[in-house]
Amino acid sequence: MSGSPVLFALDALTGALFLLTALGVVATRQVLASLQLFILQSLLLAFSALLLGIAQGSVHLLAVAAITIATKTLLIPWLLRHTVSAEIYRTREIERVLNIPSSLLIAAVLIVLAYVVATPLLGTAAVPFARINLPLGIAAMFLGTFTIVARREAVPQLLGLLGVENGVFFAGAAIVPNLPMIAELAAAVDVPAIALVIGMLTRRIHTRLGTTSVGELASLRDH
Repeated sequence: MSGSPVLFALDALTGALFLLTALGVVATRQVLASLQLFILQSLLLAFSALLLGIAQGSVHLLAVAAITIATKTLLIPWLLRHTVSAEIYRTREIERVLNIPSSLLIAAVLIVLAYVVATPLLGTAAVPFARINLPLGIAAMFLGTFTIVARREAVPQLLGLLGVENGVFFAGAAIVPNLPMIAELAAAVDVPAIALVIGMLTRRIHTRLGTTSVGELASLRDH
């Protein structure tokens, strides 16, 4: 279609911002900032799905965009704010395994690795948008996994897990534009349920132990 070059450029810009939000989650020190970056990342995911849906005439991708906005930018933040104690969001420093410079250095290596992994797959991709979405989606998956490993707080680890899921959808939108509706609906139900359970668990840990560090789960079990 005639608008494809414009849509391609917009998707490239969206992908760059999407990757920056994943890096921001790795580097940020506050739980609230991590949540805000996740919301922004989800909005960018929805916008990319919208662009690809228009370019490829895929109703499924338009549905992905709508479901993403409904669940990840509205429902999940609302659930976390109502299940997790407000005191947690006022915490200035998130407990982490590595300092920020070391984390960003590892993140840079993971981004390069994502492009190395994606390069052989791009040769078989029929959709031009895959050249943008596939490596950036894999990079977001790697960064989300690294966030889970590098953080010791329950909520940031949850946001890392959701970041992995965002990366999967960002890459998959370009590879499988006609994703079955059942997969979209399953994500719409499962992801908020996970957020609700972890939010309630986090509140319980904080109430009993005064911390949200997952390392304290053994102490909670002993009590």
